[in-house]
Amino acid sequence: MLRHSWNISPGRAIALQRELAGRVRIRPLARRPSTIAGTDCAFLEGGRAIVAAAVLCDAGSMRVLAGRYVVRKCRFPYVPGLLSFREAPAVIAAVRKLPSRPDLLMCDGQGLAHPRRLGLASHVGLWLELPTVGVAKSRLCGEHRRVGQRRGCRVRLRHDGETVGAVVRTRTGVKPLYVSVGHGITLDEAVRWTLRAARRYRLAEPTRQAHLLVTALSRGRAAGMACGTRHRPLQFRAKAAGDVAAV
Repeated sequence: MLRHSWNISPGRAIALQRELAGRVRIRPLARRPSTIAGTDCAFLEGGRAIVAAAVLCDAGSMRVLAGRYVVRKCRFPYVPGLLSFREAPAVIAAVRKLPSRPDLLMCDGQGLAHPRRLGLASHVGLWLELPTVGVAKSRLCGEHRRVGQRRGCRVRLRHDGETVGAVVRTRTGVKPLYVSVGHGITLDEAVRWTLRAARRYRLAEPTRQAHLLVTALSRGRAAGMACGTRHRPLQFRAKAAGDVAAV
């Protein structure tokens, strides 16, 4: 079981990334997932705090089962390439608040598609010992050929001579996603599950729902701070599923 201090220097964090990258495993899923969780986060108070959300979905229908969130102070400075040290503690806490452990976790961020092969999805996957996928909206590193315009088109994302992920078109004519192994899954499986989860929108439904929750929370806290009111826990309505999940 992975455990380390989050209160470390950027130099130590870089060394730790290189060490932990060797623990990431690329292997087939042990069984077909019945639930998939997605995570997303946003920074508050000028980057001094973070809100992280985790939303649990049925893997077949993508119906939202539950959503949870945490708000924490940021203890690690902003350093490019070290965002998992700012985001992972809150993301891990949000996932742990879900009523059941997901079979697969999708993180809005990178997995192996990282200069040191340890993005947020890999870091969280190692910590929680869960199969994880990095589903990012933008590229952090690597090069790739042009992606076809039709849904399902994909090309390899390569960095320093290695395939670190795939660039996947989840909607025809819409910007692609950058999919990479986080931990405990193969790249082909990561791409297949991303496409299965991105049925109506560009984003995979679990991470899309997490993004909706984070956005609502961020706006609610900002409005409360502006009015001088105390922040209250929110509820959100899952647009794709039509049911309400308390957080």
